[in-house]
Amino acid sequence: MVRSTIAFIGLGAIGLPMAESIARAGFDVIGVEPSEAGRTRAAAAGLRTTATTEGIGDAGILVVMVATAGQLAVVVDSALEAGVGRDAHWVIMSTVGPDAIRLHAARIVAAGGAVVDAPVSGGVARASRGDLALFVSGMPDAVAAVEPVLRAMGEPRIVGDSVGDGQSVKVVNQHLCAVHIAAAAEALALAESLGLDAEFVLDVVGAGAAASFMLGDRGPRMLQSPEVPVLSQIGIFVKDTGLVADAASAASADVPVLAAARERFLRADAAGLRTSDDSSVIETYRRENAS
Repeated sequence: MVRSTIAFIGLGAIGLPMAESIARAGFDVIGVEPSEAGRTRAAAAGLRTTATTEGIGDAGILVVMVATAGQLAVVVDSALEAGVGRDAHWVIMSTVGPDAIRLHAARIVAAGGAVVDAPVSGGVARASRGDLALFVSGMPDAVAAVEPVLRAMGEPRIVGDSVGDGQSVKVVNQHLCAVHIAAAAEALALAESLGLDAEFVLDVVGAGAAASFMLGDRGPRMLQSPEVPVLSQIGIFVKDTGLVADAASAASADVPVLAAARERFLRADAAGLRTSDDSSVIETYRRENAS
């Protein structure tokens, strides 16, 4: 792969450490971030920044880590209208669902570019370590061209040759994440309602067959809620469970357990917890159990 400039679009909580990982690997990185505060944080981390895609020049690889399908549409629109990224490799790492990635990939390919679908899992801590799981799909030559950049951020797991396969695997991943977080919250709230020491219960059951990554990771944060630091927002799971539900509906797949978890995140959103840590979903159980 030619070591041309890498444009990293979306320097949010997880995007910035991902961009830093690429820079640490020796690549020339320019970050694209519309917010002045985001550009200031990126500059403090040693990255060059620009407010729009017009400032990326002839970057050969565009890594996109925005939050929603709507934001992805804006990025693709602005880049193609500005004449940038037309013959570049686009690595779309946002969780936007299979339909959105296919729609915008078709536009990019029609303009002369190539697309790799590579949503991530692992959160801010693993992004900072360059240790994310990457669900990668796309034409083999396109994947090979960007593989060194992918490896700077984590472990690429090739899941298919078609754009959309990566998003489909991420949908399954987010189904399980949402269900496991909601289940952990419900179980720990049950322990509290039974008059048990929830910290003790977490330690005991977390060492047995009931253990899960989300119980071990989110469980301690649930016990700190509502004062827990924000590492992943409730709003992310409001969005992602919606993507899972949409993908399941399109495939005529029945997902009642996902529906129950989604309802719990929607309740948390309605309770004003959208920007709180996702472990704060336990507050919906606490409030209902106390009433």
